[in-house]
Amino acid sequence: MSASVKLTVVGCSGSVSGPESPASSYLVQAPYQGRTFSLVLDLGPGAFGALYRYLDPQQVDAFALTHLHADHCLDLCAAYVAARYSPQAPTWPRQPVYGPPGTAARLTRAYEVPDRDGRISEPGPSIADHFEYHDWRPEQRIGPFRVRTAPVEHPVPAWAIRVEEVAPEATTERGGSLVYSGDTGPCEALVELARGADLLLVESAFLDRPGNPGGLHLTGAQAAAAGERAGVAAVILTHIPPWYDPEQVLGEAAPHTRCPVSLALPGASWAIGAA
Repeated sequence: MSASVKLTVVGCSGSVSGPESPASSYLVQAPYQGRTFSLVLDLGPGAFGALYRYLDPQQVDAFALTHLHADHCLDLCAAYVAARYSPQAPTWPRQPVYGPPGTAARLTRAYEVPDRDGRISEPGPSIADHFEYHDWRPEQRIGPFRVRTAPVEHPVPAWAIRVEEVAPEATTERGGSLVYSGDTGPCEALVELARGADLLLVESAFLDRPGNPGGLHLTGAQAAAAGERAGVAAVILTHIPPWYDPEQVLGEAAPHTRCPVSLALPGASWAIGAA
């Protein structure tokens, strides 16, 4: 089976949007039922507008949120605005959102502003009603993908996500596999989830220096080492904030894995799976 899973970086700036990139967002696509299925992992500030470079956002089949920090989820407010008020609003589908428990309430707090009388003034379905919300489970099917999750090390509930294309039943070949770390400090759960994956898209928000807070983010060295321990075929470093030099993060990472390691860049894409 040829590689049919495609990963496109919509946004890769860490913690905030940056001068060259929106905050975290990744488009994963694969053939499904005679068309292309589109799954968006995270939707940080600036990412919804950038999605228009790659597809009409109303064609997104599902959104998936690793956690509810602002830099990973807040542009779902922008998606709601487009679904309610753009010229395409009458045909905009009610899209599923997979995420932590409390996702609907979190987005409601982010979006809704009471008027002077304390009432929510907008008519029609609220942001809590517009999307179809699903809490993460250890494993679930989303279109052509088997999606597995694992809780990872972060100050708020956060999940790493493994997306595997489900191969046709008539074949014995496996589909492509991608693991996205979300935000995490060093943890065994990420390594176990990433075992044997074709690609590990892994946050690398810290430089390798004393005094980094624990349980928050990875250095490039730690990210590459996690990929090496998991035996992945390739590592992509992402979520580097604009106050750090990505090339320095890459330089610190490279000695810690034998597999190819590269930087996420907006618009970059990878074909994932068997050749």
